[in-house]
Amino acid sequence: LRLKDRSTARLEDIPEGEREMLKALPLPSFDTTPFVKGRPLLQRRVSLLSTAALQKRTDKVFYRGEAGYRVIPGGTAPNDIIMAHGSVNFDRSGFQQDLNVCFPLERLHELAREGFIGSVADFHYTVQGGLPPERNEGAARQIAGLMKREGVDTVLLVPI
Repeated sequence: LRLKDRSTARLEDIPEGEREMLKALPLPSFDTTPFVKGRPLLQRRVSLLSTAALQKRTDKVFYRGEAGYRVIPGGTAPNDIIMAHGSVNFDRSGFQQDLNVCFPLERLHELAREGFIGSVADFHYTVQGGLPPERNEGAARQIAGLMKREGVDTVLLVPI
């Protein structure tokens, strides 16, 4: 993954109705901003957290509005990962062509092989996006504990 290979999504590229809805969403505010200086990337262990409601085929399906999470082991074959994200406005064609669009596990492994990051975690996580952030607080705390036990010190959040 190189900077020159990345494209940038622009707000003006989103259809007007959806753009206005996104601009009107409330954003949480925080009293403080913690400052934590991290280790160099080549020493970090990285895990993924996607809001695409992904799961293994054998997992319990995310139900609409569920504030839970699913664990995706790093060795799960891409064809064994399905998406439960439900919205008539959601285009699944990118996911159907390349899982890395919403769960860039193969890209993380490439970065590790290139020596850009230290290692890739054994487990990764997904939640269902489109919920108020406070609804997923319990899941976030559980996921953080699991990541901490695995020695993860960097999370790549993939909002969908």
